[in-house]
Amino acid sequence: MSPDAAPRRILHLDMDAFYASVEQRDDPTLRGRPVAVGGDPKGRGVVAAASYEARRFGVRSAMPMARAVRLCPGLAIVRPDFRRYSAVSRQIFDIYRAVTPLVEPLSLDEAYLDVTENAWNEPLGVNVARRLKVNVVEATSLTVSAGVAPNKFLAKIASGWKKPDGLTVIAPERVERFLEKLPVEALWGVGPKTAEKLLALGCARLVDVRHVPLDALRRAVGSWADSLVRLAHGEDGRRVVPDQRAKSCSTEDTYAEDLTDVETMRRKVEAMARHDAAWLEKRGLYARAVVLKVRYGDFTTVTRSETRRPTRDADELAKRASTLLSRTEAATRPVRLLGVGVHGLMTPEELAVAAPPDPQLPLLAED
Repeated sequence: MSPDAAPRRILHLDMDAFYASVEQRDDPTLRGRPVAVGGDPKGRGVVAAASYEARRFGVRSAMPMARAVRLCPGLAIVRPDFRRYSAVSRQIFDIYRAVTPLVEPLSLDEAYLDVTENAWNEPLGVNVARRLKVNVVEATSLTVSAGVAPNKFLAKIASGWKKPDGLTVIAPERVERFLEKLPVEALWGVGPKTAEKLLALGCARLVDVRHVPLDALRRAVGSWADSLVRLAHGEDGRRVVPDQRAKSCSTEDTYAEDLTDVETMRRKVEAMARHDAAWLEKRGLYARAVVLKVRYGDFTTVTRSETRRPTRDADELAKRASTLLSRTEAATRPVRLLGVGVHGLMTPEELAVAAPPDPQLPLLAED
């Protein structure tokens, strides 16, 4: 966006504890109680969603359910019903699309909207957000938190500012003051490891990134440095892209010292597969293919993949990733990078009408 261009009015709308809130809405005995939607704590189940009552005990999404129960002994555990969540999601997105065609879903319960022009001819984004919040409650009895800002980066931060049922506006003239309040972890994509690198450069606050020499920042975070600097200035030129859908998810890690113990590698790829499974659960998706990536100590890189019936079961995905590892030379060669991805993603609706391949006849691909 050029300096003279009029600012866009972008909303980020995020349903509050969506899966757990649907369960509490539909089962009065769960209301006011700590609830976790997810798998069996006696197995390797994970938390797909936690109610706000459960979050007070430290229960969080993607946490092993066994740990969640230890943190909150009175936790009510509900098996997920993604068909029901998908139906509610469609209802909510119909409300959004009645206001603007520029709706970019991020998951079943989260979306960006560009309401610079809208069906209500409402000039203020905050008023569009207020009306949408009311419409969602009236239609579903569920609450949604909203962020209003000139771009996607700021709108997403704003939506999480006053959850649940929040509404936060970052007007163009307030962007700088808002940015000054934020820790460096608020930057898009900055997790614990990257935050450590930035803290080592003296970046405790988001705005501190602006003052780091670019070459030093590039040494710390690579080609990502330029994007971080733009975000640290509150600049994000990404447009709202209607109906954009993730085609895959992958997790990988490069190790400071080459791995030589294959059992250690096996544990790591299984953990990555479980991370991908939690991502699938969050989005209500299934994956047909598992892809393993291995980079040996000499930088030779190979992939192994397997396609079976669609699943998001963490145990099954972990087992498949482990099996793929056995089809590499990891047991006899040092390894510097491991990665696991899930591909061939399907929604519950697509799964219901699809004819999945015979699970006993996996389709293998190697290169």
